Amino acid sequence: MGRLFGTDGVRGVANADLTAELALGLSVAAAHVLAEGSTPDGTRPTAVVGRDPRASGEFLEAAVVAGLASAGVDVLRVGVLPTPAVAYLTGALGADLGVMLSASHNSMPDNGVKFIARGGHKLSDELEDRIETIYRQHRTGEPWERPTGAGVGRVTEYAEGFDRYVAHLVAVLPNRLDGLKVVLDEAHGAAARVSPEAFARAGAEVITIGADPNGLNINDGCGSTHLEPLKAAVVEHGADFGIAHDGDADRCLAVDAAGEEVDGDQILAVLALAMREAGQLRKDTVVGTVMSNLGFKIAMEREGIQLVQTAVGDRYVLESMKAEGYALGGEQSGHVIVLDHATTGDGTLTGLLLAARVAATGRTLADLAGVMQRLPQLLINVRDVDKSRVGTSPEIAAAVAEAERELGSTGRVLLRQSGTEPLVRVMVEAADIEQARAVAERLADVVKSALG
Repeated sequence: MGRLFGTDGVRGVANADLTAELALGLSVAAAHVLAEGSTPDGTRPTAVVGRDPRASGEFLEAAVVAGLASAGVDVLRVGVLPTPAVAYLTGALGADLGVMLSASHNSMPDNGVKFIARGGHKLSDELEDRIETIYRQHRTGEPWERPTGAGVGRVTEYAEGFDRYVAHLVAVLPNRLDGLKVVLDEAHGAAARVSPEAFARAGAEVITIGADPNGLNINDGCGSTHLEPLKAAVVEHGADFGIAHDGDADRCLAVDAAGEEVDGDQILAVLALAMREAGQLRKDTVVGTVMSNLGFKIAMEREGIQLVQTAVGDRYVLESMKAEGYALGGEQSGHVIVLDHATTGDGTLTGLLLAARVAATGRTLADLAGVMQRLPQLLINVRDVDKSRVGTSPEIAAAVAEAERELGSTGRVLLRQSGTEPLVRVMVEAADIEQARAVAERLADVVKSALG
């Protein structure tokens, strides 16, 4: 059995890879690690448990709740809410841990278990490894102390979670959204109620699509991975712009009034300028990843804002932000973290802040996003190669050097190995798409020849 934890919790096909037994066992282990020593006065620790609308979330939630309660943890069930809502409530309620049942942007057959540490923060690799070690020990028969009688956890419905989270979102906005017409695509996911309510309370006229979850239709042809319905709806309704979330609403992508996509890099650029203007962009720095578009870096340099780049993954963005005290970071995919108001990427918060900037300036989203020119970016996955040698091959190094000379200051090359598959990702940015394609295909051939 390989490592259970991936880049964002434990994920797989529900009831095949991710079973009720696995969810229960992991929850017991998480209770031992995350609630350890948290209540020296002898009271029971507390966990916040939420889920997205997937049908499998119903039985997996029951398994998680059973595991936590059997380990002596009181459980607050908040029902269907976004991942960032569970993270927020974990911190706001002083809970010892949180658990979210979701597979984010994955299709319906998948599901996942995400554990959240005290304060609403994502787990470190070290904490994940400790949970996994204890889980494996229990699985092989090593006994653990089970509370009995009054020591077992109690389970409570916490219906106030919805209103408390929405109130938090609206309270952090710098201005109201009156006069804006916005289309929201909720991906038939966890924000189907939250996001429209928050935008409406803030004063926007709201039109929703993808807001009728039935347990089976999450991310199905809608949301941040399928922007076509949102583009069409924005144009049809003459809206100012549209916002798209993924299944657990930790992502936000946007569409301007003409139906053109505004990606995570462009959203970061707009928010970076707004936060600097308000004196909130600490150290005049924004955090992105190595996959951030070169156009974003050029725009930030022109505006006098430093870009710090991390490995791909919002957890690495967050680690950099926390370590250095930065206020804003995110990914091209739409994970945007505003650390003064959220401990993780929050798609609804991001959309609200973007809308607030449009309302405050009176400028269109297309005009605001025009602060950066998105350079053509081409990605080729070279499969079935020895990815471990991508950084040591002299043939590849020579090919990359030649490509970089050809592209000059208006292009970029990035080769990186996949964390989960036997492949190397070849990414090339250039001034035009044909040049990017030609260079990427040439490099992909070299990688295949050198590592195949």
